[in-house]
Amino acid sequence: MQRQYSGTAGRVENCQIGVFLAYGSARGHALIDRELYLPESWTSDRDRCRAAGVPDGVGFATKPRLAMAMLERAFDARVPFGWVTGDEAYGQVGYLRSWLEHRDAAHVLVTRRNDAVVTTDGGQVAAEELVAGLPAQAWRRLSVGAGAHGPREYDWARLPIRTDWKPGRGHWLLARRSISRPDELAFYLCYGPRRATLLDLAWIAGARWRVEECFQQAKNEAGLDHYQVRSFRAWYAHITLSMLAHAWLAVSRCLATKGEPATTSRA
Repeated sequence: MQRQYSGTAGRVENCQIGVFLAYGSARGHALIDRELYLPESWTSDRDRCRAAGVPDGVGFATKPRLAMAMLERAFDARVPFGWVTGDEAYGQVGYLRSWLEHRDAAHVLVTRRNDAVVTTDGGQVAAEELVAGLPAQAWRRLSVGAGAHGPREYDWARLPIRTDWKPGRGHWLLARRSISRPDELAFYLCYGPRRATLLDLAWIAGARWRVEECFQQAKNEAGLDHYQVRSFRAWYAHITLSMLAHAWLAVSRCLATKGEPATTSRA
C-alpha cells in the first residue's frame, strides 16, 4: 500500500495496483493473469517486504515488465491469440513493442501524440504531425462494436511507417478521430500481417473495451475489489480466486449461448 497514481481513480491516492492480462474472443472475455505492482520504495526495503510476506526473490519490475512476464507465460502455455492490444502505459514503451515484434506477436498499442515515429523514408516525425498531413479521403467512418450508448463509431485512418518490414508483415500508424469532437484523436502503433486492413486494425484497437468490461464484471459478479488485505500472499489469493470465478461465469455464458458467435470481434 502506497500513495501512487491510480488509473481507476484517475488521481494519486493510497492504493495497491495490479497489472492484468485479459483474453477476448467473439465468444467472451476474461482476466487470465495478474501481477501486483510493487513500487521501488517497497522493493528496496527488504524488511518492509518481509513484513508483508513478499519473497526475497521478488525485485522491482516496471508495469511493462510485468506485462511482458504475463504475456510470456501465455505464449509458453500456447494460449491461442491473433493480436495483442494495450493502452498508452504499454504502447509508448519501445522495448515492449520490440519484444512483441521479436516474438512475431501482432499488436495494436496506444501511443502518445508526440511519440516520434520512424517514417518509410527513415526520418522521425511526431505521430500527430504525420496524421495532420493525411488527406480527407484517407479517413473512413467505422463502427468497432456496440457500446453502452449505441455503436462505438469513429473516423479512422492509417499510414505505413518504418523501413524494416519483414516478409508478410507490416508496420502502421493508426489514428482514431472523434466524430463529435474532431480535435480528439488517439494514436496506435501497429505491427501485423501485411494483409491486415484498416478495419482489422480498428477492430483490434476497439477490443480494449473488453478489459474494462472484465473489470466491471469481475467487481460486480466476483468481488474482485472486495478485499482489505495487506500481505503479498493474501492479495494473490483473493485476486486469483475472483478471476477464477469470473472466468467460470464467462465460460458458462459462452456454453449457454446458442448458435454462432456474433461477429463483433477480430481479436
